[in-house]
Amino acid sequence: MTDNQNTNSAANLAANATSGKPTSVSFLGLGAMGYPMASHLVGHFDSVMVWNRSADKAHAHAKEFGSHAVDFEQALSANIIISCLPTSQQVAELIERAKLHLRVGSVWVDCTSGVPDAAHKAAATLEELGCYFIDAPVSGQTTGAIAGSLTVMVGGDTDALAYAKPAINCFAGLIEHVGSSGGGFAVKAVNNTLFAVNSWALGEGLGVLKAHGVKPSSALECINHSSGQSFASKVTFPDRIVNRSFPKTFTLDLMAKDCGIAIDLQQQAKLPAPVMAAVASFMRAASNQVPAGSADFSEFIHFLENWTNQMISDDLDENNASK
Repeated sequence: MTDNQNTNSAANLAANATSGKPTSVSFLGLGAMGYPMASHLVGHFDSVMVWNRSADKAHAHAKEFGSHAVDFEQALSANIIISCLPTSQQVAELIERAKLHLRVGSVWVDCTSGVPDAAHKAAATLEELGCYFIDAPVSGQTTGAIAGSLTVMVGGDTDALAYAKPAINCFAGLIEHVGSSGGGFAVKAVNNTLFAVNSWALGEGLGVLKAHGVKPSSALECINHSSGQSFASKVTFPDRIVNRSFPKTFTLDLMAKDCGIAIDLQQQAKLPAPVMAAVASFMRAASNQVPAGSADFSEFIHFLENWTNQMISDDLDENNASK
């Protein structure tokens, strides 16, 4: 394609995608995050369609929230298509299936925690079809998805984002355009790795304190009113780890995947990041101890507990993590 054709294609695409307001939206992937995210769309558009690989999940969503469970081809008729899947590979497979059915001018918003290079490929593929692709991963866990207060970090075309914003606003507390295609995925990967670093360091610290007779919950009360506080100390440890509940939402293997993406970016940039790299390797090691998809991300703590022989619970008589 010549430069002239590229310019004309971009102009036509912008005109198609930004003419008028979107009236229909579809949501692909009704997992722990996608199911509540899609619920917030109902009532804001003439048509809200949902699709899931397991059709029963889509029908349950329609019954509970008033969306419309549809087949895959029908979902592709929407002005805005939102996907929220475990990996970029799964999104790429859907895009391959979608090629013959997409409407010119539609905008595909991918909320997957994906790979930046995959975003570049998807954007190029959809542009050839007269459509847009923007990477828009989310952060805020299932509580944020239920509340409609997720942070959305967006990479890609600003016209496409402007067109898709009415849909994204339905489940977002913050929408930030962070750069060109792949930028959103990059920020999400680094964000999750920083969360992993905070969580790992907190687990080490609480293990040391437990060994000296301090209850983790008492330590967290102090930490959360001091400079050592973090999302891990305020939410993850009290709500999942210290109480030993480990509710399965975002899985450990996906956390390890995101850390791996961040380390790939670090290596591409040829920058030192020894702390991130070390924690990424710990998360991968912890993930390798359990079957894929079987453990919540917070269960990384079992790997650390077995290493230190200190269980992060308030039972001071329980110092053997293997019991």
